[in-house]
Amino acid sequence: MMVSMAAFVVNDAVVKLASENLSLFQVMFLRGIFSTILIGSFAWYKKQLFCHIPKVDLGKLGWRVVGEVGGTLCFLNALFNIPLANATAILQSLPLAMTFGAALFLGETVGWRRYLAIAIGFCGMLIIVRPGSEGFNHYSYWAVAAVGFVVFRDLTTRRLTANVPSLFIALLTSVAIMTTGAVLSPLTTWQPVTIQSLIYLMIASVFLMFGYLFSIMTIRIGEIGFAAPFRYTSLVWAIIMGYLMFSDIPDRWTLLGSAIVIVMGIYTFHRERKQRIKALDIRNDNQNA
Repeated sequence: MMVSMAAFVVNDAVVKLASENLSLFQVMFLRGIFSTILIGSFAWYKKQLFCHIPKVDLGKLGWRVVGEVGGTLCFLNALFNIPLANATAILQSLPLAMTFGAALFLGETVGWRRYLAIAIGFCGMLIIVRPGSEGFNHYSYWAVAAVGFVVFRDLTTRRLTANVPSLFIALLTSVAIMTTGAVLSPLTTWQPVTIQSLIYLMIASVFLMFGYLFSIMTIRIGEIGFAAPFRYTSLVWAIIMGYLMFSDIPDRWTLLGSAIVIVMGIYTFHRERKQRIKALDIRNDNQNA
């Protein structure tokens, strides 16, 4: 999870550099070409380029693609217009939103303490966004929308069976984003593509591939309650990359809101682990009895 977060942040930072000369849909299309070639080549090497998809997974894969494409569109739109650390800070509410989504749509049991932590965490996100304030940027709402799409994507990923290789899922995701960029590109003016921009997008695609693979593998085979808090390492990387590459320094409200979200998220995962261990102990006692 830590490797995934670092890879995604580096990808975001390099894409933000490319956005100075290219439109949103150009970035999605051109980066999609590079990442599809990379992931496709790796899938061919691992003999996972083509695989039989069980009927039960077809619909889930389709909805996962919807979540991925929607999340990418929303987050990149935010990333192009607000500082890297701010966009990443809003995404820190993702684990809390995942817990809420799992309770709402998957029927997972969530106690009042975790619901309270989720509510406080979302208040922290509002501090980051600060609607109505002097420094408010309405593009922050796009990052909030991205959280919703990513939660939908991850909840769908958790329902996929083990018969669908993670590498194939990553390839399908890359193809979908590339295709979306190609279809939507005519809606904006096509900007001249420089060698420098292509190099940026090639670098971004490499890190994006690693981000996809490690994220999917973690969600599918790792213990979510243990691994999810490590998502918060992305904020550290975002602050570092934002300062080094764009001279951006998060203000105190962004840092305060991020701290609230992170503390509530870690508390939520702590409660989830305690409840899981308690349920396991009860199951073992019943079996012994």
